[in-house]
Amino acid sequence: MNAQNPTQIQIWFMAAEIASLAAAGDMPGMPETKRGVNALADRESWHRYHALVRQRSGSDGGGYEYHLDLLPLDVRLGYLSRRIGPALALRDGDSPADLRGSGDLTDRARLTRDARVMILRLADRFRQMLDLGALGTDSLFADMYNAGRVPLPEWAAGVVRHVSARTLMRWRQARAIAGSAALGHDPAAARKGKGLLATAEGGRMRAYILAWILRNPALSAEMIRDYCEGEFGAEITDRHGEIKPLPPVRTFQHFIRELRAAEKVVITKNTNPDLYRSTMALRGTGAYRWVREPNQLWQIDASPVDALCTDGRHSMYACIDIATRRVVITLTKTPRASAVGLLIRKALMAWGVPKTVKTDNGSDFKARATVQLFDDLDIDVDVSAAYSPTEKAHVERVIKTFQHNFAARLPGYVGHDVAERKSIEERTAFSQRLGTDDAELFEVALSAAEVQAHVDEWLEVYYHARPHGGFRGALKGLTPAQAAAASTAPIARVDERALDVLLMPLAGRDGRRRMTGQGIRIDHLYYLSGRILPGTDVLVRLDPIDMGKVYVFSAADGRFLDTAICPELRDINRPAFVQAEKEVARRLLADRERDAKAELRRIRKGPSGIERTLQLYREKADARARESANVVSLPKREVEHSTPAIAAALDAARPAEVPAQPERAAELLAEMRREMAAPAAAAPTVTPLRRQETPQIRFRRAQDLMARVEAGEAISTEDAMWLGGYRSGPEYRALQALHEDFGG
Repeated sequence: MNAQNPTQIQIWFMAAEIASLAAAGDMPGMPETKRGVNALADRESWHRYHALVRQRSGSDGGGYEYHLDLLPLDVRLGYLSRRIGPALALRDGDSPADLRGSGDLTDRARLTRDARVMILRLADRFRQMLDLGALGTDSLFADMYNAGRVPLPEWAAGVVRHVSARTLMRWRQARAIAGSAALGHDPAAARKGKGLLATAEGGRMRAYILAWILRNPALSAEMIRDYCEGEFGAEITDRHGEIKPLPPVRTFQHFIRELRAAEKVVITKNTNPDLYRSTMALRGTGAYRWVREPNQLWQIDASPVDALCTDGRHSMYACIDIATRRVVITLTKTPRASAVGLLIRKALMAWGVPKTVKTDNGSDFKARATVQLFDDLDIDVDVSAAYSPTEKAHVERVIKTFQHNFAARLPGYVGHDVAERKSIEERTAFSQRLGTDDAELFEVALSAAEVQAHVDEWLEVYYHARPHGGFRGALKGLTPAQAAAASTAPIARVDERALDVLLMPLAGRDGRRRMTGQGIRIDHLYYLSGRILPGTDVLVRLDPIDMGKVYVFSAADGRFLDTAICPELRDINRPAFVQAEKEVARRLLADRERDAKAELRRIRKGPSGIERTLQLYREKADARARESANVVSLPKREVEHSTPAIAAALDAARPAEVPAQPERAAELLAEMRREMAAPAAAAPTVTPLRRQETPQIRFRRAQDLMARVEAGEAISTEDAMWLGGYRSGPEYRALQALHEDFGG
């Protein structure tokens, strides 16, 4: 039967039809004769229900028809179940997978939603099959469902135990408004978070219990209940504000178990940060998909090998090329900067020079020798944040693969952690392992050199030959070896001999030394080189083969200077060696000072240094004078500064004035007039070596210059400057006062 066009079921019956159906077994319990049916109708007074009885007219003689609702309930359900059972059978599309939808539902709520949707489909199909109203059809369907007469799939049987017409109507309304997800229901989820301990004291009790779990996860429920009783008392307030007694220990046990499950991430973050960071902390993926070319980015890291060698336990250093996933692994007895150098050398010779290397904050990666090596090779170093292994997850994954896939197969495997080591030890009885060393207990059989050979072969035939799951795009499905071969990017190579020199260990901690007159001091010994001048800051690299020789580079620019020799370690005659190096230094100094000495001889033949300096300054002064030849400086306004001390000093410096001797003043004035009246052209009979200029001569010169200025004549700049300075002095003012008093 088609669900969209269901077959109609007969619901009006003649007495003969009811008897026929009863005889056929479709209406069990009803009379099997027409007369018996009519007698039942009379006894039950069916004709009182006018809406359920109608008159039929037709060729068969007519008569009364009775509605299905007049029959007993068990008869109705038996008839309908036989008629509509196949019609309501489930189709292939009525599966829970098709009924499921998106929504934040629990498994129980999703199952309930699917069962209710299935029941609504069957009820709607049943309504189409009967010529009844909605309420009547739903009521009849509910009766059939509650009686177990509606066929359901196994997954839906028992999910919904009882329905009613009102229930079906309410389900349809909820589905029309909020979708099928509104039909989901989980009683446990509905009560979740509303328990007494979860909501007591405004939610503070839940936080208080969680705090004790974070502080000490080993606390039992009984201990936590005691803490809660001490904090909140024997009675607590629920979410409705009512006072309730503190629940028993069993309630605390159930609540704490649910709380641990609900707050698992929070508890792990606070009680085991390392486990949280490695398994639960949010981390992205594909952070290094920008790395597309080989040697664009390397990651390096180290870890102890989970296996013993005959020469002790070693550490492994791993380097991975992010773009191609190629790996290089080296073993070392002790983690140190030299081990990092050997790892880098092996990778450089195999792959070329990288652009960037990412490391962690280990002392071997931050050592001066490692930093100097990366600087010399012009390799950028990217240091990850402290305690952040996720920043270099690729090399961490390589180390895990090495430990679990390779180290676990080695003789001498000791386990990945303490628990696994203990389980390996317990394979041997305690009495047998008592006093047994680790080499015998763990069956150690390989040396570090043999393990290194196996590592190299394992990388070549296994790791680099397997398709790598980290490749995307064009490289998907390729092996690391194929990914490297597919690249067309140029490879930067470095000469092996130069690399060996750069990998030589530095002297001391950082290799920094200073050449002195005795040489370069290293471990209380002196290394000599006549080609390096004393006072030069140098970088010293030790020769790992010859202890008596070191390689010396300039600390300023990294230039190679020379090799320095220690005569004691070389078993050389020290006096003879020192004398030879002195001769080398003498010739070096002679070459460097030859040109300077030639200039020195030329300098000695010329003027002295002070004369050269004065000559230079004189030329600069003349140049400034020529530039300001047409500029005349006006005299500054001056005022006489006087203090009692200055006045007293002037009194002491001047001769005592005798006001009662006008004859002496007249004589001085007459002498001045005679000197001023003397002919200027009179030439002396002898040439004096030095002419002394008297105050009277200077005063007369000033008078002449002022007269020329008043007459409109031009005077020189030197005369104008002299006149301005002289008129502002005390000598001019004193003589001018005499001239004004006595005339002339």
